Amino acid sequence: MLTYAIFRFSTRSETHHARLRRSVNHAFALSTLLDFEPLVNSCSSYWLKRTEELYVKGQDICPLSTWIQYFAFDVIGEITWSKRLGFVQENKDVADIIATVDSFQDYGTVVGQNPWWDRVLVKNPIKLFLESINLWPVSPNAAIIKFALARQDEVSANQKQYTAKKPSSEMGVTFLQRFLQSQDKNPEFLTDDRITAMCASLIIAGSDSTSISLAGVFYYLLKNPRVYRRLMEEIDDAHDSGALASLQDSTGADDVIPFSAAKKLIYLDAVITESFRMHPAVGLLLERITPPQGATIDGHHVPGGVVVGCNAWVLHQDKETFVEDADIFRPERWLEGEGADPANIAKMKSSMFHFGAGSRTCIGRNISLLETYKIVPTFLRKFEVSIADTRSQGFTNTCA
Repeated sequence: MLTYAIFRFSTRSETHHARLRRSVNHAFALSTLLDFEPLVNSCSSYWLKRTEELYVKGQDICPLSTWIQYFAFDVIGEITWSKRLGFVQENKDVADIIATVDSFQDYGTVVGQNPWWDRVLVKNPIKLFLESINLWPVSPNAAIIKFALARQDEVSANQKQYTAKKPSSEMGVTFLQRFLQSQDKNPEFLTDDRITAMCASLIIAGSDSTSISLAGVFYYLLKNPRVYRRLMEEIDDAHDSGALASLQDSTGADDVIPFSAAKKLIYLDAVITESFRMHPAVGLLLERITPPQGATIDGHHVPGGVVVGCNAWVLHQDKETFVEDADIFRPERWLEGEGADPANIAKMKSSMFHFGAGSRTCIGRNISLLETYKIVPTFLRKFEVSIADTRSQGFTNTCA
C-alpha cells in the first residue's frame, strides 16, 4: 500500500529531502512559469465562463470561497495531468475529493502531534489487510493516492490521441511530464510510486492552500472598499493603456491577464502581499528539532532533540516588525511612495512566513503566485463583486 506526505514535511533527513527536492526542483522553478501558463489560462477562462453562466445570468448567490476552491482543484488537474478534474464543470466536489482532503488534514492535525497513533489507526497490519480485500474503508491518504492513479491511467490511455490533437508547444508542459523526464535521469530514486505520491501531494498542497489565499484576497478587498476602489483604478488604468492586453493563445483564453503584466501592477502586489500577511494559508507550526547540543531561541536555551516551531500568524502580527497597526489590513505599508520606510519594508519581506523559509520553503510557491496574480485582476476586470446579505445562503454576489 502506498503512503505519502507532502515532501516538504515528510522527512527529517536533510540529505534525503535535498536529494528529492533536487530531483524535481526544475519542475517548480520560476523559469517554468511560462510553460504552465497556457494550462492556467485555459482553466481560468473556463472558470470565468462558468461564473457568468451560474452567477451572473443565473443570478444566484456565489459561495465564492467554495467556487475558488473548485477553480484551484481544476488548475491542479490541468497542470499535473493536462486534465481539468471537473469541479467547475459540475459545480461540485468531484468524487468527494475535497471532503477526503479535509478528512486527511483533520487526521494529520491530531496524529502530527501524536505520531504513534498512526501505527494504530492507519498502518495497523490488520487494518491494511482488511483494506486490501475491501472489508475496511480505505484511509484518506489511500483514497487520494487512488484518485491520482486513476488520473494517471486516464492520461496514459488518452496520451496518443491528445498529442495528435495539439502540438507539444501549445499544450504546456505538465508536472507529470516533468517528473517522468526526471525519472529518466534517476530511475532508481524517482520510482513510479514516488511520482504518484508527488502528484497526489499536489492535490493537497497545490490546491487547498492556494484557494485559501485567493479567498483571503477577495475577503479583505470586500471588507475594505477603499482598497477595492484603488485597486480597480489601477486595473482600469492598465487596461485602458493596453498594458493588460494578451496575445490569444491556443486555448483561446485571451480574456486572462498575463502573469508578466499582472506582476507590474504595484498596488495589486501590495494587496496580495498584505493578504498573505493577514491570512497565511498554512496554520501549522512548521516544526523543527533542535540539534543535539541544543539551541538558543529568543535568548532562551532549548535542549537538544526538542520540537520547536512558530506559526506564521504569530510572526505576521509582530508589531515590532509590522508596526503598531499590524492587526490592520493596510496594503500601503508595502509601498515606499506611501511614506513607508524602505529599510523596514525589506525587514517585513524577510519576516513573511506564509511559504515557510529556508530549505523547507514551499516548493510550489511559484505556481500559487502564478494563479493568484493572474486570477485576481482577471476576475475583477470582468465582474463587480459585493458581499451578499449575511442572512442569505452564500457569501458573495457577482454581477457583470
